[in-house]
Amino acid sequence: MFRGIAAYLGLAIGDALGATVEFMTPAEIRHEYGTHQHMIGGGWLKLKAGDITDDTEMSLALGNAILAAGKVDPTSVAEAFSEWMRSKPKDIGNTVRRGIVQFRRTGQTTMPASEHDAGNGACMRCLPVALVTLYSSWTDVQTASRLQAHTTHNNPVSDAGTECIIQMVQAAILGEPRVELELLAHELVQRYPVFEYRQRRRDNPSGYIVDTLQAVFQSLFSTDTFEAALVDVVNRGGDADTTGAILGMVAGALYGIDNIPTRWLERLDPNIRAQCTQQARALYQLAQQGHNP
Repeated sequence: MFRGIAAYLGLAIGDALGATVEFMTPAEIRHEYGTHQHMIGGGWLKLKAGDITDDTEMSLALGNAILAAGKVDPTSVAEAFSEWMRSKPKDIGNTVRRGIVQFRRTGQTTMPASEHDAGNGACMRCLPVALVTLYSSWTDVQTASRLQAHTTHNNPVSDAGTECIIQMVQAAILGEPRVELELLAHELVQRYPVFEYRQRRRDNPSGYIVDTLQAVFQSLFSTDTFEAALVDVVNRGGDADTTGAILGMVAGALYGIDNIPTRWLERLDPNIRAQCTQQARALYQLAQQGHNP
């Protein structure tokens, strides 16, 4: 279970580290920080060191909804997201806001399918689904993933990318090596060639799920430690809190908690660190009980 905890802490650390340089270009980051590798806060959101953003907040909201309902229940998920938005979060994506507003207005928990909703917002918060469906069939994993994702993002490219990350996290938690995760990325590219990541370096990635995962895959598969992978991806700039969060959850599961730098763990907001640890344990226990998601 320590790998599940490491995945959750990795998500929060990646979020907090990347938020400092979100929307900056690699050249701007080099000019300002040299190599950005310390959790110092700041950025356009003017965060305190160790603070997190919507990536971790929505993951925790989703996890709490799953634990309260005992499964991935779309109404519970939508209500949790609505409560989160009511708390006036530091940041919220337009597609996420639109989905929550639709739920408040109509009670519908699924957005209409849209070719314009292939953002990374469903993927950034998918870790609770990966944990609670760890021992479920792939059909059940996909169903659970889409129930939470379609609250805000109903798009086949977004679904495919999100489900690939869930597969990677689950494989890493269960002890598979990095080469197996790379095979999962190759399978995604075979099914959706738009995700091809081996031909051109993806710097300054946008919130488009393809840009995001191209940067994540390049950083993950060109390095061999948690620290090196995370530093590589956030220094690409762009949507750096989300590329950091997604890479952090995968690399945390892959390398384990002992390989997450202590300076980052100690700098992370203590309350968030505790919530991530407790929720990872609780979701894993629910998965072990064999609940159908």
